Amino acid sequence: MTNLDSLIQAKAHDPNTGNAGRAPLRIAVVTETYAPEINGVANTMRHMVETLLLQGHNVELTRPRQACDTQPIGVLKSATDTGGNLSLRLVRGLSIPKYRELQFGLVTRGSLASGWRDVRPDVVHIVTEGPLGWAALFAARRLGIPVSSGFHTNFEAYSRHYGIGLFAGMVDASLRLFHNRCDATLVPIEQIRQALAGRGYERLAVVGRGIDTVRFNPERRSDALRTSWGCKADEPVAIYVGRLAPEKNLGLFIKAALAVREIDPRTRIVLVGDGPDAAALRTAHPDFVFAGMRRGDDLAAHYASADLFLFPSVTETFGNVTMEALASGLAVVAYDYAAARQHIAHHRNGLLVPFNNAAEFVATSQRLIKNAEQIVTLKQGARSAAENLSWGQIVHDLVAVLNSVVARRPFAQPAIETNETAAGIIPMAQEAGRTGILGQSSPSVTTHSAI
Repeated sequence: MTNLDSLIQAKAHDPNTGNAGRAPLRIAVVTETYAPEINGVANTMRHMVETLLLQGHNVELTRPRQACDTQPIGVLKSATDTGGNLSLRLVRGLSIPKYRELQFGLVTRGSLASGWRDVRPDVVHIVTEGPLGWAALFAARRLGIPVSSGFHTNFEAYSRHYGIGLFAGMVDASLRLFHNRCDATLVPIEQIRQALAGRGYERLAVVGRGIDTVRFNPERRSDALRTSWGCKADEPVAIYVGRLAPEKNLGLFIKAALAVREIDPRTRIVLVGDGPDAAALRTAHPDFVFAGMRRGDDLAAHYASADLFLFPSVTETFGNVTMEALASGLAVVAYDYAAARQHIAHHRNGLLVPFNNAAEFVATSQRLIKNAEQIVTLKQGARSAAENLSWGQIVHDLVAVLNSVVARRPFAQPAIETNETAAGIIPMAQEAGRTGILGQSSPSVTTHSAI
């Protein structure tokens, strides 16, 4: 554990940490995705912002304008919400290729800097590393405002599934350049912290993720929904929830689910979500139930109405869907990494499979469907494990990091050379030049600084 992590852990158990005994923080949150968009990052940030407000902090949220928004672009609108002050600034957006439901944020650093001169935040927290994130980093550095960032998406691994694997090292170099310009980078689990530290990322702090156990709950199981899937009360359902896209390893989900159905032909196979592979999957498997995008209580009912959650993805930074499945009381089969490693005790509340061992993933799924008693045990254990993962404690830890960043910045940062483009501000690839075009690791790794 780094000095920074040790400090954070100490503060997390200090009654004077967070909002107790301190003035509320004014936090500028900058993100290119936010609810009601459906993805793990948007969901995480919604919970974090709402909990920060409940704890009395002031949040200024900057994000791209969505179709449902009526507020004009560029106008900072304030409203009192759940005990704290929430201000919203919308910026122009540009759809991301192959992720049409998501947007890059388009804004100049000058417009952000102007707003932050008028109402200066204590800290800027940047969620995404796109043009909006870079503009926020430059603006905060120009004004001398402390900056934290979140590492939410494994873009390096994703790039290998979209025909640009040759550039994975350059992607990682750009991300490293971005995060190393911040005073702290938050990661969800120790495994990710160690992996990033080994690749030269600096000042990393572990802040976990919570789960809404009121919404995601076994009590939302719906006989009517199961009937619409063609299931009787005692017939098992194997479910996948997430993006229907190459990086999610859906071929293995299908192989495992069909193997389960070979053992118990009554098994129904349900996929919840949408994405570029949806049409091809529907054509190839007309006997599956494709539920499409689901939100809120409807999504929770889909989880709770299933029995087995088979999650073969190998590209997760965390994997919020694993947490939602546990809270919903499902018997989970997942690879031994990310959220599954953090929260599943093998054979007690889920089953862990050695990472990227496809044959064992299928075999484990088949063994599970043969053992009805184990399914019941795992479902009960899953719910019990999730009940202690409150967002209140997670945000308490987040505030400890932010207070540390505000109290002591570890180093003065030089200006960053940039190219200006119509899409925003993009960093030059001086980092890639230092590490080589394919991003081979530098021989030296900077020691983590305490904040």
